[in-house]
Amino acid sequence: MKRAVALTTLLSLAILAAPPASATALGAGVPETTALGAGVPETTALGAGVPETTALALSADVPETTASGGTTSSEAAGRRPDLGRQTLPANDGWAAEGPGTTGGAAAPASNVHTVSTRTELATALAAPSPKIIYVKGTVDTDRTCADYATGGYTLEAYLAAYDPAVWGRETDPSGPLEDARVASAARQTAHIRLKVGSGTTIVGLGKHARIRGVNLHVDKVDNVIIRNIHFEDTADCFPRWTPTDGAEGNWNSLYDNISVTGSTHVWVDHNTFTDGDNPDSEQPPYFGRPYQVHDGQLDITHASNFVTASWNRFSGHDKTMLIGSTNNPANDTGKLNVTVHHNHFDNVLQRLPRVRFGQVHVYNNYYEIPDASAFQYALGVGVQSQIFAENNFFRLGRAVDPSDLLYNWGGTALTARGNVLRVGGRVAPVDLVAVHNAANDPDLGTDAGWTPVLHTAIEPARAVDRSVSRHAGVGEIR
Repeated sequence: MKRAVALTTLLSLAILAAPPASATALGAGVPETTALGAGVPETTALGAGVPETTALALSADVPETTASGGTTSSEAAGRRPDLGRQTLPANDGWAAEGPGTTGGAAAPASNVHTVSTRTELATALAAPSPKIIYVKGTVDTDRTCADYATGGYTLEAYLAAYDPAVWGRETDPSGPLEDARVASAARQTAHIRLKVGSGTTIVGLGKHARIRGVNLHVDKVDNVIIRNIHFEDTADCFPRWTPTDGAEGNWNSLYDNISVTGSTHVWVDHNTFTDGDNPDSEQPPYFGRPYQVHDGQLDITHASNFVTASWNRFSGHDKTMLIGSTNNPANDTGKLNVTVHHNHFDNVLQRLPRVRFGQVHVYNNYYEIPDASAFQYALGVGVQSQIFAENNFFRLGRAVDPSDLLYNWGGTALTARGNVLRVGGRVAPVDLVAVHNAANDPDLGTDAGWTPVLHTAIEPARAVDRSVSRHAGVGEIR
């Protein structure tokens, strides 16, 4: 009843709320204590808050390089910029903390590489830093799942051996076929997981740079930039069946498109993330559970810190962005500080993001959630998380319940201000916490305990759907 009353009230007010016809000044806020109502400012000039790096057209060729970071001679002359030499703008989120994030911008000419194959990419990643790696065309793994299988592993044999009707649900798989799965997975890991070192910039050339089936692992390093690349289908050939995971068991896969573990000063910008033509939604179920071959698209875990994820497009995926992978505070307390801004979350299921421990600023993102059956929640409020959700735009299908935008994973509070909701044709302010609390127990508090100071200009929420849909993702750095 609590959920039904809250939803009915919310939708009724949304219909009645009509935005003012004239523009108001940037930053006019929405009271945190009101679930819905008039007063959200009209759109200011399109593109307010777009970082300086989006002001110039992108070159499809290998850019001119210089021996130091900053502006190249091409940029100074008004020609196309060298994306490899660009650094994170000042104050652009947590990755701007302290010395900021420059990646490989200072690389000498001898440390500049252009790659078009997995072997070339692996070789360039192993080369000295600082370095710039330009991705041209499609980098693929050039192998199939059959190339990794060993020890007699086949999916058919694995399913027969660990069918709950045979194996039960009380004990995780063990024995020869599980050993064969582990060995096969190790062979795949050795080929597709590529380590990214400190002082590295990886950037796509033109609008069609793509990395398919590869897990970039930013592990225990500092100062990394990854931009303008379409990441696609980093599929696990050997998902693990875990009957003890939850009430009914789950299939768990191993690889993200980008994994950031134990690393600092990382900027992930203007990338596109999809599952390509191999989405989990089209996998057959096994043992009555979804057969998942993908993990995260961008996961930030294991005490990583000072990360900015900006102007990316996440599409058609389940577990999208995880910030913090354990409830154990031993390593993550005071870490996992991340900024998530101007990203397009398009028809994705959950973790947008899910947060533990960190101070995470989530602002000016566009959430497009058309289908209730393909959605669980947007912001996961985890243990000791401090999410500050500001001026985001949520566009929901009529069957999507706004109280599902937040999910409480053991957190206590979230600061939400200036967010708007569109259901049908009307846009109205939404108090995310009030709507959540009206339908769920226990209540979340409204003060996450901090106020962000490192951020770009914050757009009015009503401008976000247009600016982000037009400028997020690969090929949109201008």
